[in-house]
Amino acid sequence: MANHKSSLKRIRSNEAKAEKNRYQLKTTRTFIKRLKNTADKKEAETLLKEVSSMIDKLAKKNIIHKNNAAHKKSKLTKLVSGIGAAKTAAPAKTAAPKKATTTKAASAKAPAAK
Repeated sequence: MANHKSSLKRIRSNEAKAEKNRYQLKTTRTFIKRLKNTADKKEAETLLKEVSSMIDKLAKKNIIHKNNAAHKKSKLTKLVSGIGAAKTAAPAKTAAPKKATTTKAASAKAPAAK
């Protein structure tokens, strides 16, 4: 246990800050889930702006790492840009069947005639 008044105050303030950070992180996670479950393109775009701002604030306050924030924003941007495209995309072409592979015996060279 700390012996100084300043140490005791620091412990109390750290606990308060940690609780606030937890709340902000949890709120951001909730908004991310809401964004992932959105099917409407316009609603998703407005939510993306809000969520991106929240993620930036978390990174600025070192609640999450800046690379983690960049990763999350990138994934969410791809998700939102693909919402309308998934419905209008043409079906993918099927791949051509692979040729049968030859065995070692069939591919071995015949001895040269002299």
